[in-house]
Amino acid sequence: MRRFAATLSASLFAFCVIAASPAEQTAKPPDITAPVLFDTPEADGILTTLQVFPPDNPWNEKIADRPVDPMSEAIVRSIGRDLPLGFNLDMNYVIVPPSQKRVPVRVLLYPQQSDPGPFPIPDSAPIENWPLTHNEDVGALPKPGMTLAQFQREGSGDRHLIVVDPRNGRLHEFWQARRTDESWQASQASTFDLTSNVLRPERWTSADAAGLPIFPAVVRYDEVARGLVRHAMRVTVRRTRRAYVYPARHFASPDADPSLPRMGERLRLRRDFDVTSFPPHARAILRGLQEYGMLVADNGAPWLLSIAPDRRIQGLDSLARVKGSDFEVVAPK
Repeated sequence: MRRFAATLSASLFAFCVIAASPAEQTAKPPDITAPVLFDTPEADGILTTLQVFPPDNPWNEKIADRPVDPMSEAIVRSIGRDLPLGFNLDMNYVIVPPSQKRVPVRVLLYPQQSDPGPFPIPDSAPIENWPLTHNEDVGALPKPGMTLAQFQREGSGDRHLIVVDPRNGRLHEFWQARRTDESWQASQASTFDLTSNVLRPERWTSADAAGLPIFPAVVRYDEVARGLVRHAMRVTVRRTRRAYVYPARHFASPDADPSLPRMGERLRLRRDFDVTSFPPHARAILRGLQEYGMLVADNGAPWLLSIAPDRRIQGLDSLARVKGSDFEVVAPK
């Protein structure tokens, strides 16, 4: 994450990841009696039945028929028309039981824009980039032979930590999380109500530069295995404008150039882009980009999607066949 220090404030809003279908949404969720890591069949079963955010939440909005923004061509050009769509295998998460022990987190940089603890962080909580090695910030990747316990203490970079608590209806996200001898510390801590569309105060920061929750945008294995990612995704761009648009609540740039994307800018893959020749998991992502789009959430390398570092997700290198010119900016409501 690259933040504009002079204006670092933002707001977040409650969140909702999408369940697979109405039938699966009404299915009884499995019992959760111990922490469950993101890259397991147990996590798949829980998330398949989990409704995160109400159906009318912006993350769940179908935008295939929304009008094109008048600045679309200029914005896409500023991001990079000829640059390929890429990905980071970065945003992991842990699912915790309702009885998970709560621990204090010392917030170092933004205590006034953080939610109070303690938080249900288990000993097995993964830090961003664990365990795979595909990220623009190569220095933040796990070193060969490094254990999770070591990575929790020694990892560098943004070090996002994401905790999903389905039974209590809460999501907890942390920026620059680190385990210490005393407990945990982070630069910022946010809690989201999984059942609500209520917005947080404007211009409060979160674990993301746009003031958005991260988990609802992450591409997960259970989604690509079903053939469609049914929510807006998270994308980074090199430069953004000193502005934000709903549902974002924070900007992270001093630049007023109107050709640059705002935080929260929604882009979609053009309807006429043929996705049929792509491998199944990549095709599920591209279909989602046509139906739900992606939100500019942070400053970073251009056109990078956040995908869970799950070894079961295959065929992602084919996404490079998609170029910036294949996208258009959706006009805000």
